[in-house]
Formats: sequence, C-alpha cells, structure tokens
Amino acid sequence: MATLFVTHQSCIDHDTGPGHPEQSDRLRVIQRVLEAEEFMFLHREEAPKADLDLIKKVHDPAYVDRVMAAIPQSGYESLDGDTYVSPASGEAALRAVGGVCVAVDAVLAGHERNAFVGVRPPGHHAEYDRAMGFCLFNNVAVGARHARDAHGIKRVAVMDFDVHHGNGTQDLFYNDPDLFYCSTHQWPLYPGTGAPDERGCANNILNVGLSAGAGTAEMKHAFEQSVLPGIAAFKPELLIISAGFDAHRNDPLAGLSFVESDFAWMTEHLLALAGEVCDNRVVSVLEGGYDLPSLASSVMFHVRTLMTA
Repeated sequence: MATLFVTHQSCIDHDTGPGHPEQSDRLRVIQRVLEAEEFMFLHREEAPKADLDLIKKVHDPAYVDRVMAAIPQSGYESLDGDTYVSPASGEAALRAVGGVCVAVDAVLAGHERNAFVGVRPPGHHAEYDRAMGFCLFNNVAVGARHARDAHGIKRVAVMDFDVHHGNGTQDLFYNDPDLFYCSTHQWPLYPGTGAPDERGCANNILNVGLSAGAGTAEMKHAFEQSVLPGIAAFKPELLIISAGFDAHRNDPLAGLSFVESDFAWMTEHLLALAGEVCDNRVVSVLEGGYDLPSLASSVMFHVRTLMTA
C-alpha cells in the first residue's frame, strides 16, 4: 500500500477572479512540488464527479440546486462577500467532493495506506444551506457521510488545523453524536465561531483557540493536552484531516506562526493516533493556505510524512 494523491484539472480551472487569495495557482504549486523524485511512488488518481444526491444528504437540497444554478456561462457570480464562481466552478465543486469520496473508498477498502486530496474549492466554511469563506460544499462532511453510507462505519472524526475555524463542519456535525469535529485555529478570527464552549450535542465538538502569534510550542501543547486525547476518547473508525496550511507564519490571511516542520509534526502524531484507534485509516483534504511558497513547502512536508507512516 502507498499514499494516494487525488486531484483534477477542473479544480485548477475554478476561477475566483483577479487578485483573489483562493486562486488556481494554489493547486499548481502543490502539483509542481509533488512531481519531485521523492514523490514518484505516490499513487495518483483523478477526482470523479460526486453525485448531487449524495451532497443533498448533507446540505439543504434547495441550497445545492441554487449553487449549481448560479454557475455562470461567462464571467463571475458572487455567492457571498468573498465566495465567487465562474464557468468551471460547478464541475470543480463536484470533483472536490468526489475526490474526497474516492480517497475514502481507497483507504477504507485497504487499497491505500492513506490519502491526500488536493482539490478546490475548499469546504470547511460551507454550512448546511450557505456558501461562505471561499467554500461551496463541505467536502469533508460529505466524505464522512459517504464513509458511513457506503462502508458501514459509524464513527468519523475530522481534525481541522486550518488557521480559520471550520464553522461549516461544526454546523453539520453538531447534532450527531457519532461525528466528532476538532479544530485548532486562531482565536478570535474569521468567521467568529470556534469558542471553547461550543461543544456539540454529545461533547462531540472540541475547539482549541490559539492567540495571534502562537507557534510551535503552543501548537504542540494544544495537541498533547487536548487534540490527541480528545480524538482518542472518541474512538473514530476513520480520521479525516481538514488540512489548511494558512497557520504558516508567512500566510497573509491570519497571524499564527507555524513553520513547515509543524505540519509534519501534527501529521506524524495524527497518524500515530490513527494507528491506535482506527487501523491507520486517514484521509487528508486541502483547505486553506494562501502564501504560495509556504503552501507548497508545507504540503511537501505533510505528504512526505503521510508517505513514511
């Protein structure tokens, strides 16, 4: 078994407009670094289109229809203040979800050790019936639903180390005791959610806020004292990582001070935990990261660690 890398050209073709931070070059630089010789043993697969009916099991069906109807024939349409779609965005959104689902299939079937899904638009801000924060559909939440429906597992955990709180994933998991959402994020910061007292219906939400400027020491403390014990106590059958790389010290959209080796450390410890609680079943999904050189190098550290687990 090896690590699977899932992506698709349509996720590059998703055009958010001039000067937008969630740009096509994010995937281009990731694909470029993963072409290096050390990644030659990555298994690679194109993301298929997800079935709209699956997405409608997670999101409001009327909302899903509105998003797809909003895709323009030319130019751009705004779904919220910073979330834009263009002609290729509908296919990209379907393939972003489909990429997570095919990675879940490969890992749960035992065909791959783990997976990294490099797709866009990202997903963790997308709520039940609302697009926001560059996100259309909640890729990891639909992936969790697919894991349960198609593979018969019950308990899925998502660990989100994006610098911004994944309000959408929290929203979709909040009232299901068999779904666990854990987030480390800068606090306070957009989108304003992620307080410690947001606990879910069965203590199935765990938010660990980090102050502006926090770096390696604060991250390791959060993981050792809260994140790893919290996930271990939940005992998931599958661990999905919302892998945002915008906590890097060079990222323009936030103020944490992580470095590349921090993403390797987090990945290593999450993999070790998965070995103890869920038979090494890990699917990692790209979320944020907006400084292109730092995004590329951080993903390189992350995927390298997945491959050497």
